[in-house]
Amino acid sequence: MVEINPLYSVAGVAVGFLVGLTGVGGGSLMTPLLVLAFGFHPVTAVGTDLLYASATKTVGTAVHGFSGTVDWKVVRRLALGSVPATLLTLLALAYAGTKFEGTEHVITVMLGVALIATAIAMAFRRQILAHYAGALETTSDRQIVRLTVMLGVALGVLVSLSSVGAGALGMTALLILYPKLPTNRLVGSDIAHAVPLTLIAGMGHWAMGSVDFSLLVSLLIGSVPGIIAGSLISARIPDGVTRVILAGTLAIVGGKLIF
Repeated sequence: MVEINPLYSVAGVAVGFLVGLTGVGGGSLMTPLLVLAFGFHPVTAVGTDLLYASATKTVGTAVHGFSGTVDWKVVRRLALGSVPATLLTLLALAYAGTKFEGTEHVITVMLGVALIATAIAMAFRRQILAHYAGALETTSDRQIVRLTVMLGVALGVLVSLSSVGAGALGMTALLILYPKLPTNRLVGSDIAHAVPLTLIAGMGHWAMGSVDFSLLVSLLIGSVPGIIAGSLISARIPDGVTRVILAGTLAIVGGKLIF
């Protein structure tokens, strides 16, 4: 039976607000919060957050799809790599969970690494894009397709293990690979790709018994008004300030998880 916990709904409001304010994926915020603040097992935190993300991303995809800001060609290329990688990662995780005692430690470390990488991508996105600007101008379309599929593979593995990576990391890579596409179409494509990715990974974690549905429903109840409020306020706060503060926070949390 599903029981609503008001405290978790408040956490959903807080994370939703920060997501609306900064545009950073909820996994970067929610999963470490569940592990460090509420003491959830890392596997349970990851599995629950993946289904939480699939629900919220579905709404975002509907909005972007209606607005025509989804490039389905890019989504298909990403999914071509991420879906098989996600399934293989889940199989490996299920096997490791029954054979090895260090699975929890591996997931915790991967989560920490993903958070630090996300912090770097957030804080130095302009420098990263400037460094690679023009580097792919001579790259053929076929090579771009291969690189996009490889990006999907990397995201499939990373998201399945940590629920982090499809937001800031994926978006930064897409900006490098597709500099001529409008940013809003890349954002929409990134969100649309996250739906099957997080849903498949979340269902896999559910099959392994690592999803807390009472927690999931409580988080969703709070996240919707939080995202709306954050989105309304975001236009009034300098983007650079919020991103630097959040990047620093994610780096500290990631370091705490690793060490």
